[in-house]
Amino acid sequence: MGEFINPASVPKVTFYNGVEVPCVGMGTFGSDRFTPEQVSGAVAGAIRCGYRMFDCAACYGNEDQIGQVFQDAFDEGVVERSELFIMTKVWNDMHERVEESCRKSIADLKCGYIDLFFIHWPFPNYHAPGCDVDSRNPDSMPFSTEEFIRTYRQCEELVEKGLIRNIGISNMTIPKLEAVLPLMKILPVACEMELHPCFQQQELFDYLNDHKIQPIGFMPLGSPQRPERDICPEDVADMQTPEMQEIAKAHGVHPALIALKWARQRGQIPIPFSVHEVEYVSNLKSMTEDPLTEEEMAKIATLEKNNRLVKGQVFLWEGANDWHDLWDEDGVIVTL
Repeated sequence: MGEFINPASVPKVTFYNGVEVPCVGMGTFGSDRFTPEQVSGAVAGAIRCGYRMFDCAACYGNEDQIGQVFQDAFDEGVVERSELFIMTKVWNDMHERVEESCRKSIADLKCGYIDLFFIHWPFPNYHAPGCDVDSRNPDSMPFSTEEFIRTYRQCEELVEKGLIRNIGISNMTIPKLEAVLPLMKILPVACEMELHPCFQQQELFDYLNDHKIQPIGFMPLGSPQRPERDICPEDVADMQTPEMQEIAKAHGVHPALIALKWARQRGQIPIPFSVHEVEYVSNLKSMTEDPLTEEEMAKIATLEKNNRLVKGQVFLWEGANDWHDLWDEDGVIVTL
């Protein structure tokens, strides 16, 4: 087993409802590059090294393997269920059957309940696993407030039934939030969104904080391991910028750890992923030591390049211009 980082030493974040969670989690998306066995093996090691938050999803195709890891950890007394904060998501093709999706995730993850349950994308547009970037589903449609709220109502019912403890949203925009927040009975505690030094989403980040919704950042390192279909020639490699290299050299660490320190100190919860023990241990340990200076934080703030890496092309509908239509960049929800 690798180095153990005492979970009590990892800083905490408190949701608007008083729930306290670690300031960093571990991702479980294998990015089409790692097998379920590799991912679940990393989760097993991460639990024993001190991780207590795990970000899962039905569409990642590995929840049953991760669930066996959780069960083994419970059975062996490594950790109790109450010590873990387990997150998962309903996939786009299950928006009309949210409880079915949730119950399957609970059964696969062998966890009894879900701590935080996300709507993975704000529309039911479905694509097959591993599909080409140019793939399109003829049934795909633009965002609909009515459809989203039908899905969200089912999540609220899951809270009432005790199947989930908190609701989350993901891949949202300010115009979409403006449309749906007034209609919710239980407000979301968190929003998962792409966040890294070259894609800081400051306006949305501030909006979420103003509405007491915790930002959770996926792809916190700029995701060099993301699927090939999401890679474009114009993408920027965050870790290779001179500023990140300079700060990393000053701290004697890899630029990835600088990105994670920046994320924590800025106020988002980063969800890094790695199957390599030396990396996931150092990711967690970096949260507990050697913070960035105000000057270094200010320097990283200048790296914003609007460098969205997950563009969502496969979710586009007939008649859409391009992936920009998914993100309401003109301040209004794009419709047919």
